[in-house]
Amino acid sequence: MFNIDQIVKALQTDPNAQRTAMTGAAGLAAGMLLSGGGLGKLAGNAAKLGAVAAVGGLAYNAWQNYQKNQQGAQAPAQDAFIPPAGDAEAHEELGKTLVRAMISAAKADGRIDADEKEAIFSKLETMNLSSEEKAWVFDELSSPLDINAVAARADTPEHATEIYAASLVAITADTASERAYLDALASKLRLAPALVAEIHKAAGEKAPEPAAAPAAPFAYTPSASNV
Repeated sequence: MFNIDQIVKALQTDPNAQRTAMTGAAGLAAGMLLSGGGLGKLAGNAAKLGAVAAVGGLAYNAWQNYQKNQQGAQAPAQDAFIPPAGDAEAHEELGKTLVRAMISAAKADGRIDADEKEAIFSKLETMNLSSEEKAWVFDELSSPLDINAVAARADTPEHATEIYAASLVAITADTASERAYLDALASKLRLAPALVAEIHKAAGEKAPEPAAAPAAPFAYTPSASNV
């Protein structure tokens, strides 16, 4: 089984990065989710839970706040965001989806250039990862940016929320190219503007400029590319 947390760590080549799937906003959400809030347990909880649970915690909290303002609406269960501990396959598939979203967001910003790729490759070589895991990361980093492929992996509204959350915490969302990418992704994922705003709030990011709601509901269907 793929070690998603080790792969995420390999992508963190900048020691001063403030937005990663293991620390920062995602870790804060996970810490609040399981400890009832407070910064004291942030680092420990993020490290124990891992990247998937951290991003899932951020998305879950955003959903809860969003649903408070929707009359008669009920927030989905926590396990819709974070697979049960015993479901290794679901954890791996969601982890791959979130890592792909993070890499794509970084590509959209132009952050992953040749030097960055080389730094990631060098870091991967020092980690206890299988040749299959390393090859998977190489392929993801080398493939062209495809926002449609990222959005296609959203087989549920909850996973769509997590894909957006992972993309948001992978970048700083303070440049025109980053904002344009996130706007396009939110549209393709058919996320309500109010939910997008809650995701930004949960991540400690400025809410995006108001945008028109999706014209039609999104039909979530499993993608054949979910491998």
